[in-house]
Amino acid sequence: MKNIIGVRFKKPGKIYFFDPEDLKIENGSYVIVETSQGEEYGQVVISNRQLPDERIEKPLKKVIRVATYKDTKKFETNKEKEKEAFKICEEKIKEHNLDMTLIDVEFKFDNSKVLFYFTADGRIDFRELVKDLAAIFKTRIELRQIGVRDEVKRIGGNGVCGRELCCCSFLGNFETVSIKMAKEQNMSLNPSKISGNCGRLMCCLKYEQDVYEEKMNRLPKIGAIVKTSDGEGVVEGVETLRERIRVKLKDENGEFYYKKYEAPDITIIKNVEDTDSNVNEEEKEHLKELEELEKLEEIDKNSVVDDEI
Repeated sequence: MKNIIGVRFKKPGKIYFFDPEDLKIENGSYVIVETSQGEEYGQVVISNRQLPDERIEKPLKKVIRVATYKDTKKFETNKEKEKEAFKICEEKIKEHNLDMTLIDVEFKFDNSKVLFYFTADGRIDFRELVKDLAAIFKTRIELRQIGVRDEVKRIGGNGVCGRELCCCSFLGNFETVSIKMAKEQNMSLNPSKISGNCGRLMCCLKYEQDVYEEKMNRLPKIGAIVKTSDGEGVVEGVETLRERIRVKLKDENGEFYYKKYEAPDITIIKNVEDTDSNVNEEEKEHLKELEELEKLEEIDKNSVVDDEI
């Protein structure tokens, strides 16, 4: 077991473990820690606790000190400098006529480096821009191209649910979201209804996916032949979360009727494979658009979310 604290450098953002040694640090305190990029200022979100060695990535870096008033003032000064640097960089981008959009600026705590985050449709030759910025700020300059998800995460906003975007409030990492998830959750396949502010599939499709997959492994699929207390029938609909099955049956006169059953009350005689045969023409067009979003999803995996600490 190892004594650790958890520190976050951005909100939202990843939580990194550090070795506090003999320091007792309360949740919500600010600390100066050692990182691969020098000293950093962060907030403690997990106070002293013991963790098994296998849950810790080694070597565990040290907590240098609890942040002082001077450290906090320096951090606040850096935040003001970031605003000014943003304006300067935008002017330089215009001067060099570069097809890129500046999203954010970040000063490292020890001023060893300034990072400029931007979006662009393709690769940008920004070598001359870097030279200009280095001459102005007299420190190491790094430009990082990020994806649209990271762009929205940094800008902020509200989702269709009316709440602050998940990526701006609690999501530390972006997980891959697929069309398959939307299909299995019986969502509309219209991209405008299942895409977020970033134009990618909504992150919240991932939240219940494990539950859907577990239930769908046990439930019959549409078209399956099942045995009920009223005889054999064909599954016409499935309420996955409620585990309720709508079955098409035939009465004594050969007339068809429909009845709902709880999943434990039916037995699967013959299940069917998943198909897109019940997708109409409009949904097929939407599927093409969604497939393009999935391709962009793969590209976004290479975008920057957090620095290596």
